[in-house]
Amino acid sequence: MSLLNSFFSLISPSGPGVRRVQPAEAAQLVRDGKALLVDVREPDEWSGGVAKDAALLPLSDLLGARSRWKPFLAGVGEREIVLYCRSGSRSSHAASVLAKEGFRTSNAGGFSDWKAAGLPVGKPRNSR
Repeated sequence: MSLLNSFFSLISPSGPGVRRVQPAEAAQLVRDGKALLVDVREPDEWSGGVAKDAALLPLSDLLGARSRWKPFLAGVGEREIVLYCRSGSRSSHAASVLAKEGFRTSNAGGFSDWKAAGLPVGKPRNSR
């Protein structure tokens, strides 16, 4: 994680019930089947790439109609929801909203952290 991102994670911590995870830990949780990875950026941001195996569920839909989020949340079960965005701020907000609803959540920060950790990225599959 960059020094700047470390600083912002200190002044903008994840909310109550939300833990902060490093991208490598998030990837391992997903590989182990213990978590689902979610990109909460907006569709126009996904064109620059997304984390491999991430569900693409915009924060705006979580806070709105939940047309994409409802079916996803119905299938979560006991798994943790690991969220990321551009910088970690929106994913922190989304994780807090979901934690208040009883979901186990964590914030993996920003997409740049994921790439910097050398984790797999790809083109969006369900971007619209």
